Amino acid sequence: MEHLALGLVQLLGMLASVSPMFQKVPIMEMDMAPNSFDDQYKGCSDKMEKELKELNRTEFYTNKMYAEAWIKANAKWQSRKSQSSVLKREQAIALMAYTVDRPLLYKEFNAAVREAGRSPEEYLLNFHFKVLHFLLTEALRALWDAQSRRCHNVYRGVGGIIFTAQRGQSVRFGQFASSSQDKKRAKKFGTDTFFSVKTCYGVPIRKFSFFNKEKEVLIPPFEIFEVISVTHEGNSARIKLRSKDVYSKYNCEFLKEKQCKNQTCDFSAGQSVSRYPLWGFLLTAKA
Repeated sequence: MEHLALGLVQLLGMLASVSPMFQKVPIMEMDMAPNSFDDQYKGCSDKMEKELKELNRTEFYTNKMYAEAWIKANAKWQSRKSQSSVLKREQAIALMAYTVDRPLLYKEFNAAVREAGRSPEEYLLNFHFKVLHFLLTEALRALWDAQSRRCHNVYRGVGGIIFTAQRGQSVRFGQFASSSQDKKRAKKFGTDTFFSVKTCYGVPIRKFSFFNKEKEVLIPPFEIFEVISVTHEGNSARIKLRSKDVYSKYNCEFLKEKQCKNQTCDFSAGQSVSRYPLWGFLLTAKA
């Protein structure tokens, strides 16, 4: 612990000695993102699907940003509907909604994901993206299975925050983290912290993005990385991460609250069996 504390003190001292502009950028220590809502829905996908139609009535119709992003994504997917896909239609549209540039749904969504795991109550009462979280998680799982579970070397640029970490530390992003297979494109999103990442659970979503030239790979919130190195170039941090494992604090949380109070639930195995669109009103929504 003494070595860890000393290393952090030395790092902060070094950062404080550089330009005043650099000092204005917030510094944040990476960790396992303990407040993240990281449900993988293992063994309950089919049961969860049955709940989502009613659940989505409130989420979709009371969140203007969510509704606008979904409508744009649905229209975009319709223009590409000749594409073959391993995804269900609503999963593909969810990925496209996540990548919409305006409104910036992904920012509001990820901010909520990072905090919704504080407690079961926080998720159940205050997290209003339960449907989107489920669809994105299922979409990444389906794409991961279809690509033979390959690993990818990607890059993630971040502006406005300087992340710090210790070599050998285990960390998670704790959100759906966008990255790119193109280093130059990743740098356009920021260079205050620049990650080089080997992800084994993130998947390419180029076919499902508004901006397919970005060569985006989407990393799930539950993937664990080992910190390989941390260096500094001028006023920027450079962090190299390597996939290590996955970890979820939550599993099937919505169903546990609704169905398992008075009976035993087994979510140890199984997956969705339905391959048909779930909600006509979602898929055909119009402005």
